Parts: sequence; C-alpha cells; structure tokens
Amino acid sequence: MRQVPELIRDGVARWTAIFRLLPRAGCIAGISSALATLAIGLVPVGFAIATSVLISHLDLIFGHGPAHWATVGQALVLAGITLLLQNVLTPFQFALGELVTRKVDGHCVRRLIHTSLTDASLPQLEEREVLSQLSDAQSGLAQDFGTPGGAVAGVLALVVRYSQMLAAVTLVAIIVGPGAAFTLMVAVLVVRIGYRATLTSFMGFWGRQGDQRRSMEYMFQTGIAPELSKEMRLLGILDWFRARSAEDADTHWLPIWRERIRLYFKPFIGYTLILFAGICVVLLQLRGVMSRNKLSIFELSLAIQSIGLAARFAAFFPEADISTQWGSQTVQVITRLERRFTGTASDNAVPHRTAAGLPRSSIRFDGVRFAYPGARRLVLDGLNLGFRAGQSTAIVGLNGAGKTTVVKLLSGLYEPDTGRITVDGIDLADLNPQSWHQRLAVIFQNYARYDLDARANVVLGAPRHGDDTAAFWRACDRAGATGIIARLADKERTPLSSRYSGGVDLSGGQWQRIALARALFAVEAGASVLVLDEPTAHLDVRAEVAFFNSFLDLTQGLTTIILSHRSSTVRRADRIVVLEGGRVVEDGSHDELIRATGRYAHLFRLQVSRFSAEPPQASRTRRESPP
Repeated sequence: MRQVPELIRDGVARWTAIFRLLPRAGCIAGISSALATLAIGLVPVGFAIATSVLISHLDLIFGHGPAHWATVGQALVLAGITLLLQNVLTPFQFALGELVTRKVDGHCVRRLIHTSLTDASLPQLEEREVLSQLSDAQSGLAQDFGTPGGAVAGVLALVVRYSQMLAAVTLVAIIVGPGAAFTLMVAVLVVRIGYRATLTSFMGFWGRQGDQRRSMEYMFQTGIAPELSKEMRLLGILDWFRARSAEDADTHWLPIWRERIRLYFKPFIGYTLILFAGICVVLLQLRGVMSRNKLSIFELSLAIQSIGLAARFAAFFPEADISTQWGSQTVQVITRLERRFTGTASDNAVPHRTAAGLPRSSIRFDGVRFAYPGARRLVLDGLNLGFRAGQSTAIVGLNGAGKTTVVKLLSGLYEPDTGRITVDGIDLADLNPQSWHQRLAVIFQNYARYDLDARANVVLGAPRHGDDTAAFWRACDRAGATGIIARLADKERTPLSSRYSGGVDLSGGQWQRIALARALFAVEAGASVLVLDEPTAHLDVRAEVAFFNSFLDLTQGLTTIILSHRSSTVRRADRIVVLEGGRVVEDGSHDELIRATGRYAHLFRLQVSRFSAEPPQASRTRRESPP
C-alpha cells in the first residue's frame, strides 16, 4: 500500500508525457489513426450483434421455411461486413500508426540531439548518471518497439481495447443489469491495473540496472567489433571475452529474472481468482435474469459474447502495453536530461559578445588551475601562458603534462576552476561560445573519423561553407591530402569506410591528412586560431619533418598552437613552451632553449640520438646478441 501513491504519481507522469506528444503526430495522421482504431474497436461488437441475430433465427429457418431467410441473410451480411471492415481497416490503421510513430520519434530524436550537443556541457556528458541516461535514451529510440512514437501509437491502439470493453459492459448493463456491468468492469479493471502496475514496477527495476546493462552491452559490442578481430585472434583472448561476457550477462539478467518472478507469479494467481470470481457473479446474475424475464436467444447470446469481450480486457496487450511503458520511459529520460542541461544553461546565461576578428593581440592563461570533475589531481596548477596573435607556438611535454587540457580550456569545453583565460583582454567566459568556436580550427589527437565520403570529412570543418569547392581543394592541397583523394575510385565522393559499397579504409597517416584538411578548411572559412594536438602521430619520421617544414610556412599569419611530445619536430616554431606538472617550466625559441641546456635540450638530444648512426661496436653487439 505504501507504493500506491508512488505508482499513481508515476502513472500520471507517464501518461502526461505521452499525451504531450500527441500533437507531434500531426493533425491528419493523428485524427485518422484515432478514428480507424475506434472503428476497429467497435467492429467486434457489431459482429457479436450480427451473430446473436443469426443464432436467434436459426430455429425459424428450420421451423418456418424460407420466409425468414431474409432476416438471416441480413445478419449474415452484417457479420460479413464487420469481418471485411476489420480486415480492411487493420492494415490501414497499422500504416497510420507507423506514420505517427515516425513523426513522433523524429521529434524526440531532434530533442535528444539538441539537448546533448547544445545545452549540455562537456563535464555533464562525462557524469556516470548522465552516461547511463543517454545510453537508455539512445537505445529507447533505436529499438524496433517501445519508442516514444510507438508509445503514442500504443495509446491509439488502446482505444481499440477500451472501446470494446466499454461497449461490452454497456450491453451487459442493458441485458443483465447495472450491478452485473459494474461487477464485471471492476473485476476486469483490477486485473488490468495489476498488469500495468506490475509492468511499471518491473521497468523501474530495469532502469536501476543501467550500469550493469552498459557493461554487458560494451562487452557484446567489443566482442563483435571488426577492428578488434585481429588482436583478439593473435592474443587468443576470445575465451576470456566469452567468460567475461557471460559473467556480465548474468550480473545483468539474473536479478531481472528474479524480480520478474517475484512480481508476476504470486500476484497474478490472485488477479486470476478475482477475475474468475467476478465472471461467476455476473453469470449467476445472468441466470437470475433468465429465470425471471425469460431472455430471448438473441439477448442470451449477446450477453455471453459481451461478457467474453469485456473479459478480454483483463489481459496484457503487447501491441500497446510494452510500447507505452518503454516509450514513456524514454520520453521521461529525455525530459530529465533536458531539465538537467537547460537548468544549468539557464543558471549561466549564454553571453552575446561576439568573437569576430579575435584575437588581434593575444590569448592569455592567468593563474589557471584545473582538475577534471571527480578527480583530485590538478592537471593545471597556476598556469600562466600567453599566445601572441599571428605567432606559431609549440607546446611540448611528456604525456600527462596538461597539453590537451590547455586546448580544451582554450576551446571553452571546460571552464577553469580558478584563474582567467582572456582574448585581447576579454574574459573567454564573456564571449559567445558559438562565435568563439568559429574562430577556432582544432584537431584533437583522437580526431573523428566519419563514415562519410572524403568531401564531407573535410568540409565538416566549416559546414556552413560546404559548397565552396575551391576552398575544399586548397585545404586538401595544404594538408597533403589531394593525392590521397585523387587516387580514390570516386575521388572526393568516395565513402571512407569499407562498410559501404565502393568505400575504402584509409591508413592512419592518410586519415591524419584528411583531419588536417578539415582543420585547414575551417581556416579557409575564417578561423584564425589553428590548434593541432599531436598532428603527426601517425606519420613516419620523414613525413613528419616534411610536414612541419611546409606547414609553418603555409600557416603564416595565423595564431598556431601545436601540441607535441616530440621536441625534435617543432624546432621551426616561433616559440616553444615546455609544460610540466601543469605549469610552464621553459619558454623560448629552439636555439634559446638549446643554449639553456634545460629540459627541452635534454628531450631534444635524447630524441635526436635515436636517429643518429650507432657506433659500429654497438651495432655489432646488437646483431650478435641472442634472440
């Protein structure tokens, strides 16, 4: 009983979420589907009336001859019409329901994309609870059943069931009496509400299994990923994956099976007894009416069929119950995400100050301290660093020095815990994010590889200028990607994925050229700050040196920031900054830092020595060493 108020609140919230989506189905599609479902719902009642007329006249046929065949013929025609209507309307209603589903699902997909890519901050998208909700929302929209649109179509399908039940109960009230109708409706609704309440409880438990479900799905997706097949075979880890997948599946499914048994076994024995008792009471009342009023065969047949029609409502309706329960849950998850993200966005109003033309003088980090959400270690610890406009700056340092974090803060993806980031003296927090992003061309170390054609992979650097073919080829030429594209079967229209017909898979180095072209296309579209995080990680040594020798010439006049852990490849940068422990430990040109004989000089000589000629004795010793 203590759960009843909670179940009522949950039911109200669930049905409210679904009914709010009804206008998204469209006026014509929604009304047409509702009328079709209502007609389908009333067809069985018409069939029951027709067959009852037929049964009541069978004795007249055999006792009085052809004179009464007209009445029987009319009953047969009415029964045939009802069957024909059901066969005609059902596919029509199914098509309308599919149209409603697609319209509503499209609306919900756009809502999820907008709130996750526009309203949400990057730290929010990395929260464990948000990741679980996003996973549930995505799977809810991707499945074949139970989408939000399916929930709206399911509500319309319930019209069929409710109209049948109400019509049947009304006939019982007319023939047997209001008391019998009330008893039948109560018995049926108790079972019906019990089904829905149990389903709601089960789905609540299902939602709390989000972490276990994500772990199970990850193991499944990893186990079938084509890109991992080579390593799995060479390392012989297939058996390990099988055992771990089975363990994760048991962790997810065993509690669910136990909960299902707890919810559905004993309670439904009671629900069945309640329905049986209700029907018995109604039948006894029907017997009493027969003995008092001498019901006609027509009335008796119609009463029995009406009781059966009403009793059918005390059941689980897969075409409506699953879709409305799952779909409403998906809608509620999307709504919670929207409230969470937009609530934070409203607390921090989006600034309107434009970043057009910036930076003209410099970008500065002043006393910036930053730690990732949930982490204790400071990645940046009082960082003071400036970037002069139009100058090329290389940031070098070992892994974990904070290089990529500098880029994330510069891009506005994160905000400093303390300190300020300014652009020409303007606090970055005071600039409109979208306006500032249009001034940036950033390629992260783990850059995106889109399963699209080569042109799309480049022009996504500035999609608003995607029709500029001349800029596309200039960006490709500057990135050294023109030859790669020229060798493709359909040139720039070739899909860069073998999953598609005519598509190809590129090497790591070729992909890096495409990613560089994407950044340079953004420059062609007006970006003035070019940031490259380990831009040559997939290039060989000669290609890397050639890239930097030409790249800095091609990007003169831009504010260029290059992140690298290889000091030997960035010597031509105007300025080199060495980052360590979240702070600048050395700053100067290549020659200045070499003369200072500090960390940069040590790293430079260490890396250069790897490619210098080995002494003959050392080389001979290596060859003679046993394998």
